[in-house]
Amino acid sequence: MKHFPKTFLGNLSMVNVAVMLLIFSAGILLGRVDIAGVRDRVYRTSTQNNLPEKLDYSGIEEVYADLKAGFDGDLDENKLEDGLKQGLVRAAGDPHTEYLNAEASKEFEESLNGSFEGIGAELSKEKESIVIVAPIAGFPAEKAGLQPKDIVAEVDGETLYDMSVSEAVKKIRGPKGTSVKLGIIRDGKKLDFQITREQISIPSVTSEVADGNIGIIKISRFGPDTTQLARKAAADLKSKNVKGVVLDMRSNPGGLLDSAVEVSSLWLEKDKLILEEKRAGKVVKTFTAKGNPVLLGVPTVVMINEGSASASEIVAGALKDNNAASIVGQKSYGKGSVQEIRTLSDGGSLKVTIARWFTPAGRNIDKEGIEPDQKVEISEDDSKAKRDPQKDAALSKLR
Repeated sequence: MKHFPKTFLGNLSMVNVAVMLLIFSAGILLGRVDIAGVRDRVYRTSTQNNLPEKLDYSGIEEVYADLKAGFDGDLDENKLEDGLKQGLVRAAGDPHTEYLNAEASKEFEESLNGSFEGIGAELSKEKESIVIVAPIAGFPAEKAGLQPKDIVAEVDGETLYDMSVSEAVKKIRGPKGTSVKLGIIRDGKKLDFQITREQISIPSVTSEVADGNIGIIKISRFGPDTTQLARKAAADLKSKNVKGVVLDMRSNPGGLLDSAVEVSSLWLEKDKLILEEKRAGKVVKTFTAKGNPVLLGVPTVVMINEGSASASEIVAGALKDNNAASIVGQKSYGKGSVQEIRTLSDGGSLKVTIARWFTPAGRNIDKEGIEPDQKVEISEDDSKAKRDPQKDAALSKLR
């Protein structure tokens, strides 16, 4: 099995066409596998037995002919074709299923690799609205005051109603040093934010020792560098004889499936169940711990919040259900479906929901999230005073 090194595909012309991507996200969790393998045979077995082998495009050709003959304005062939593909996919009625053109695919990969120019916020779609999954700590979106679950209603005065995530991302991103005005709906109130874009480039894992003998591992996303950095951080903390570890996955929107499995494996014995994927109610894939659990038996507290989605929820669920950690913070985002991405001949890609994932205890957290064992909120006063009661609670548990 090959693994792709948030969330974001790009120009994959150098990649063999016999490759597909699995994305768990709001945020997005993906891993790469050869489509010639077993997983392709599983996922390419259609559950849509009531549909014809091919669609009848005569009606589309009729619309195109009339549009071409009668439209008073300029028509762009590429935009028309993109519109057809986007409309076909949107008709599925699933916010996580969408067509990405070549440009959007490139932006997708850049975000996964943790380097792009923008405001530093992960987006998702709920019904007709674009919402903030999580602002990335230390970057413009967080500094400006954006919060998880904020609805992004407008960009520079243009509505985002019923727009795809990739379309919204394209409008919000831009060269560093330029600014963008976001109209945000929060608790029924309209708020305006003027945000200056920056170069967003961050390692996915950082670590430190707090209170003398408690290790803290912060994972901001599950990207190509996460497995190596997390294992290195774990080994370093273990060598320092820490008596406990805090795993901080707050505002972590997701990332690589393989990275989530590898991170979970730091605490779990080999072959312990991490998650199951189900398609049409049947288990199609099981993920288990890889072995070499550096932190096995080390008392651990996981911190999550409303911005913790997909991959971070998988890790939190796996450690919680295997009694390897307790959870502190707020209920997580709630993303429990699986998307597959295939590169297309036009340089774009298709992201389509193919399955649902379940924690070791058999829970699918889609739209429900993971409840913490100890609920701790961060108030506006806490934020202004730079207090972190969630971190304080986690450290207190380990003392």
